[in-house]
Amino acid sequence: MASSKLRIASNIKNEELINLRRQELVNAAVKLFVEKGFHKTTVREIAKEFGMSMGALYDYIRTKEDILFLVCDHIFKSVSDKLQVSMVGEKDAKEKLRNAIRDYFIIIDSIQDYTLLLYQETKSLNRKDRNYVLSAEMELTKIFENIIAQGIKEKTFNIDKRTAKIVANNIMVQGQMWAFRRWVAQKNYSLNNYIKIQTDLIINSIS
Repeated sequence: MASSKLRIASNIKNEELINLRRQELVNAAVKLFVEKGFHKTTVREIAKEFGMSMGALYDYIRTKEDILFLVCDHIFKSVSDKLQVSMVGEKDAKEKLRNAIRDYFIIIDSIQDYTLLLYQETKSLNRKDRNYVLSAEMELTKIFENIIAQGIKEKTFNIDKRTAKIVANNIMVQGQMWAFRRWVAQKNYSLNNYIKIQTDLIINSIS
């Protein structure tokens, strides 16, 4: 997955400081983007929320679209890193899938506003960065698909590889639904209950 620091120019040479300030910038911007919308939020408002001058802000990004790209980058890296941890160790495919679904849903819960913003505003990115978002999402989906493929090989899951692609995409959507339809889902279910129900439905449908 492409690194944001390589895609966005910065006047600062200290990589650790760049990463820290950009994460703080993303947090400040997401709050405004969710409240006002991406297009109605100005860079000046972001700088004020961030507690930094306009000049200092432009040491870390070039445009407002760069900030939106950083939001997307943060989401995919957060989810990908967590899922990779889920798969460490000797585990059968069913356990791996349960762990991966659980961790995916938990991370979506922790970045709900980011997730909403990602799918509302991806269209505002340029073509190159939109392609990055699509590619990054495909990489995440592939993690689930690979676990299911392992289960097919182990004869734990009774589906074919073509169906595995659909199941992997369904898992992605069901995780996002916790954020997209939170006014219904979170009114009726705790996160743990939602994870258990969805995981059981997925596992039972392919076993």
